[in-house]
Amino acid sequence: MDRKVTEMALVNQTALGQPKLVASGLRKVFSRDGLSIIAVEEFSFSVAPNEFVVILGPSGCGKTTILRMIAGLEVATGGEIMVDGAPIDGPGPDRGMVFQSYTSFPWMTVKQNVMFGLRFRRDLPRTEWDAQGNYYVELVGLKEFANAYPKHLSGGMRQRVAIARTLAANPEVLLMDEPFGALDSQTRGLMQEELLNIQDQHHTAVVFVTHDVEEAIFLADRVIVSTARPARVHQVVDVAGTLPRPRDPTLKFSREFTDLKARVHALIHSEAIAAQWDSRT
Repeated sequence: MDRKVTEMALVNQTALGQPKLVASGLRKVFSRDGLSIIAVEEFSFSVAPNEFVVILGPSGCGKTTILRMIAGLEVATGGEIMVDGAPIDGPGPDRGMVFQSYTSFPWMTVKQNVMFGLRFRRDLPRTEWDAQGNYYVELVGLKEFANAYPKHLSGGMRQRVAIARTLAANPEVLLMDEPFGALDSQTRGLMQEELLNIQDQHHTAVVFVTHDVEEAIFLADRVIVSTARPARVHQVVDVAGTLPRPRDPTLKFSREFTDLKARVHALIHSEAIAAQWDSRT
């Protein structure tokens, strides 16, 4: 199929309404030591309002670079990114990003950290900041720790603070770069459930990056499987059509879940073999 036709199919393939985010033909080239390194090549996809899209691929394939371009932290070499039909030209309050590393301000309490996100709200008078701070602290289940400092919190709790602070800015699109990658498996599973609960309540479009197949399937409405570097769209897997919401952790043991997991593993394996073959030729 013609590449342009494929791109348009990817951009328009959502049954959830008009896209909130459209990334079309994204390309990113880094220049280092006189060499040009292509990190992302002709990467196109869309995200509908309230949709949870996961970009899945091996480490170093360019996933984080895609998120940083959407956030406006990296300038795309080519292609276009639009939110609500308007092209982005840098960072903006319509996009919020949660990183893998814990980014809480150590000199602020949980509530103060969360309220920092309210500074980006032009629609919210300062008289409402306290109530909104309480709302977002409770949203992530940290009401009892509102006055605690980050050094007194576990890794999972600190990441909840980062999520709440980002949501407090009321972004149209939530960008998440392997936010649970540093957590132990039990805490990671609990955070995945918590994130789905938060999204159900907050109705935010999410773009989530991971290299964990099980995490991708449990969280996503759609999984975009990336090639090895440079990142290209290898295949898009519709998860919501097989695993409707709400998601329960016991779902991971169902036949439908394991079948999807095997399918995605096969896609990644085939891409790894292709990349290995290309490196030898």
